Amino acid sequence: MHIWVDADACPKVIKEILFRAAERTQTPLTLVANQSLQTPRSPLITSLRVPPGFDVADNEIVKRVSEGELVITADIPLAAEVIEKKAWALNPRGEFYSEANIRERLNMRDFMDTMRASGVETGGPPVLNQTDRRNFANQLDQFLTRHTKQNET
Repeated sequence: MHIWVDADACPKVIKEILFRAAERTQTPLTLVANQSLQTPRSPLITSLRVPPGFDVADNEIVKRVSEGELVITADIPLAAEVIEKKAWALNPRGEFYSEANIRERLNMRDFMDTMRASGVETGGPPVLNQTDRRNFANQLDQFLTRHTKQNET
């Protein structure tokens, strides 16, 4: 079991939750980004710096992730590729992407891109709030508890 983080846009508070969870459950965690990142000193927590460029970090995560591993991302196309590899994708608001919901998410993303390209101001996502943080921490904890126990048996 390994946790991969699409770290370029991952909120700091989510990274801190991940650092604590990795230590608590002894789960390896790798942050992938096109910039240098500060991580706690731990043999379990590493960062991987990739060259700048469109989707370079995403492509690296897809290349390295294995079936059953967890990817933290808000990037819907990345989540779709992760799901195709039979891995798990969790966004920073605590929602798992799945085969059941990823197609709808991709369609909505494409629709919003089309709207923005035509000049419609769509705004960005809402600010990450306390409820989102709690949902993320709860989903992460449940996932790690379930998958850590599976790996022990």
